[in-house]
Amino acid sequence: MDSELAARLGEALRARNWRLATAESCTGGSLTAAVTAIAGSSSWFERGFVTYSNESKVELLGVSPATLARHGAVSEETACEMLAGALAHSHADIAATITGIAGPDGGSPGKPVGTVCLAWQQRHGDAFVETRHFPGDREAVRSQATAAALEHLIALAADTASA
Repeated sequence: MDSELAARLGEALRARNWRLATAESCTGGSLTAAVTAIAGSSSWFERGFVTYSNESKVELLGVSPATLARHGAVSEETACEMLAGALAHSHADIAATITGIAGPDGGSPGKPVGTVCLAWQQRHGDAFVETRHFPGDREAVRSQATAAALEHLIALAADTASA
């Protein structure tokens, strides 16, 4: 399924001459892997950041330590700052970020395993962010988060094209 979604995204981005950047935490690069598995993705994939630790989010993407302290790594605020950093530190036209708790450990009553925050944006456009709760084990959470990010990027590219 991810390969079909990634191929659709590639077609949409190639038609617009857009390039993509990704910033991932809990998915550990699976979004990047899905898009780079598509032949010819070098024409539309610009770069990916795997920022698993809080330190890497701060150093590579410019996420504020205050945001991490106040809201945590798994928050819409952090996802939005990751998104801003991915666009600021790339030449991409569109970007998506994923941060969450894939499990089996790390959850809390307020943020159970399966909580994932996604953000996506076309450069100079509005940023979108959502929190989802995906069921299943670690692999299922990561897979669903990757698919959701791809779907959001496809929809954004389609919406922008028709606007």
